[in-house]
Amino acid sequence: MNNPYPYSLDNKRYTTWNYYLKTHYGTKVCKVPLNAGFTCPNRDGSKSTGGCTFCSSLGSGEFQGVTKQSLIEQFEQGAKVMHRKWPNAKLMAYFQSFTNTYGPLDKIKNCVEPFMQRNDVIGICIATRADCLSDEVIEYLEECAQTKDIWVELGLQSIHDKTALTINRAHTYQEFKDMVIKLSATHLKICVHLMNSLPDETKEMMIESAKQIGKLPIHAVKIHMLHLIKGTKMEQEWQKKPFPLLTQEEYVELVVEQLRVLPAHIIIQRVTGDGIKDSLTAPVWTLNKTQVTNDIDKLMAKLNIMQGDLYE
Repeated sequence: MNNPYPYSLDNKRYTTWNYYLKTHYGTKVCKVPLNAGFTCPNRDGSKSTGGCTFCSSLGSGEFQGVTKQSLIEQFEQGAKVMHRKWPNAKLMAYFQSFTNTYGPLDKIKNCVEPFMQRNDVIGICIATRADCLSDEVIEYLEECAQTKDIWVELGLQSIHDKTALTINRAHTYQEFKDMVIKLSATHLKICVHLMNSLPDETKEMMIESAKQIGKLPIHAVKIHMLHLIKGTKMEQEWQKKPFPLLTQEEYVELVVEQLRVLPAHIIIQRVTGDGIKDSLTAPVWTLNKTQVTNDIDKLMAKLNIMQGDLYE
C-alpha cells in the first residue's frame, strides 16, 4: 500500500508507539505491567472517596496481577509472557495500577530503583495524576531520566471540568496544564490519557479535548473508549439510567477526527483500549480491538487523511 504518511513503517497514517519504539530503539519493545500497591487521593479520602466512577477496585488498566507477588516476581512473570511472543523484545517496567507517585518518596524509590539497576529494562513508565507529583518526586525521576527513559503517564480523560466533576476526578484541567508545563522543563517524557464517550460529552467536546492537548508540550497520547466495568459506580448508574455510548462506527469516526487535530510529532500510544470480557458490561464491540484499529486505518486511507492535517 502506498502510504503518504512520513512517520510510518506500515499502513498507519498516524505516529504509532510501535513506530517510535522501533526507530528509537531499533527493535520491538514491550511494557510489563506492575501493581505496586498504591492508591489514589480520590479513593482514600484525601480529596474524595470511591475513585473515578469508571474505575474498578483493580485500578486503571484492569490489572489482573496478584499484589502479594513482589514487583520483581510480577516483572519476571510478565517478561516470560512477552518473550514467548517476542523473544528478542526489550522491556519497560510499567507501573500501571492506580496513582504510582501518590506516596512518600522512599516508597516510590523502593519501587523504581530495582528496575533502574536492571540491564534488561530500557525504560520505566509511571501512571499517575497531575496533582500527585511533588517537587521532590519530580527531582528524583529527573535524576533517573539521565540514564533511562522515564515516561510519566498522566490520566486526564477530558479537558472539561464539568466532566471531571461528574466522574469524580477531583482535580481541574488547569492543575493538569500547570503540571505539564512543569514536567516539560525536565527530561521526563509525558503521555496523556483521553477517554471518549464519558457522560454528557458531545463529539465536539471530545474533539476539543484532543485539540487542546495537542497544543501542550507533551510527547504522546493514549485514546480510550469508555468501558463500563461491572460493579463500578458508573456502570451501576448506567444500569439504572442508560446514557448513550458511542457505536463502533461513531468511535472510529471520532478517533479519526481527533488524530487530525493532533500534531504529527505526538506519538499515539493507542487508539482503543483492551476490554476484558468477564468484567465488561458495555460496549461489547470494544472486545474486538483489532477490528477497531483496522477500521480506523481503512477510514483514514479511504478519505486520504492523516494525523495532524487539521492541526492549527
